Amino acid sequence: MAKLNQIIAVEKGVKSKAQQDLTAAQRSLQKPALLAGISRTYQAKDEEGEQLPPESTRVQVRAEDVLRETAKTLTRLFDVTATKDWANCTARADVTVDGRVLVSQAPVPYLLFLEKQLADINAFVRKLPVLDASEAWTLDPSTDDWKTDAVRTLRTKKVPRNHVKAEATDKHPAQVEVYYEDIPVGYWTTVKFSGALTARRVNELLDRVEKLQQAVKFAREEANGAEVVDQRVGDAVFGYLFG
Repeated sequence: MAKLNQIIAVEKGVKSKAQQDLTAAQRSLQKPALLAGISRTYQAKDEEGEQLPPESTRVQVRAEDVLRETAKTLTRLFDVTATKDWANCTARADVTVDGRVLVSQAPVPYLLFLEKQLADINAFVRKLPVLDASEAWTLDPSTDDWKTDAVRTLRTKKVPRNHVKAEATDKHPAQVEVYYEDIPVGYWTTVKFSGALTARRVNELLDRVEKLQQAVKFAREEANGAEVVDQRVGDAVFGYLFG
């Protein structure tokens, strides 16, 4: 008795061959010359007339033959696909992580769904914002945000000053140059807040996702190892369609 993973392995090839055969059948039926035949003989009007040999062309393609061959090819595809889909309804396995069953007796289609979703979640987790490693962060229980220690910085203000380059005389005014001096006027106390995650938290989440991904793959392989019952539906379908 075959196993589900064996049926899955041959399904692609059966689909490909069925598509090729169907395409070839359609092409042959679209060439009227292959479907047509003729037979004719020539008889001169009198004995002295020119004698010509008979002419004939055999029919090369018969539509009924094409239908039979097409039905044969597609019957194989219908049977293989039915065998796989019927087996998918009964093939099940547990998704287990660290000895804990997270999903019990999951069918193959759902395991395939889980694989796709977990791949998306993996990509999502990898893009989560991480706290700036150049800062020291602590969790503020009052806001549930991360915050840094308070940093005090000086605030200055530019005040213009006059620098006398030359004193005034009775002939010339004083030569004065204006410059600006930074004068302390106060202090800023800054605390930074962030809603991002620690690198440790992100790595922990990523580790969980990857563990579950691995568990789902193991479960799918286990389910696909189930024995299958060959289904025979193609004969009934094409016996009705082309019979």
